[in-house]
Amino acid sequence: MSTGTTSHIVLMNGTRVVAVAVSPKNVASNLTLGDLRKIFSGEKRAWPDGSRVKLFVRAPGTIEHTALLKLLGKSETEYKQYWTGKIYQGEAETEPMVLPSGGMQREALTAYPGAITLIDTLDIKPGMKILKIDGKLPEDDTYPLHP
Repeated sequence: MSTGTTSHIVLMNGTRVVAVAVSPKNVASNLTLGDLRKIFSGEKRAWPDGSRVKLFVRAPGTIEHTALLKLLGKSETEYKQYWTGKIYQGEAETEPMVLPSGGMQREALTAYPGAITLIDTLDIKPGMKILKIDGKLPEDDTYPLHP
């Protein structure tokens, strides 16, 4: 797997791994774990080129959603309350869009230039852009999003 067009399944100790995918048009190739956390918490709303971040997440019960909660250090209830508060305080228009499938994630990445999502490495397809986190890709032993 690379930041480009290669894809393969990543398993760590028999466990599936989640990757960070963005629009192929996105100029980013690496994020710090802190910046990733800021993006998925809605604190960082623009990419370095000024384009607007568009968050896409998977539904509760998926490997991607579990990784999201772990990344943010929140339970499902805390996550929902967090986004309700951000909307109520005018800090966000809506909570991240929930997508029901990996196929819809791929479509969203193509349709929205600022799109970002956590994706099961089983769902990575050629042409998807996978970001490094702290300089690491999902196949690296020290990748920060390992389960």
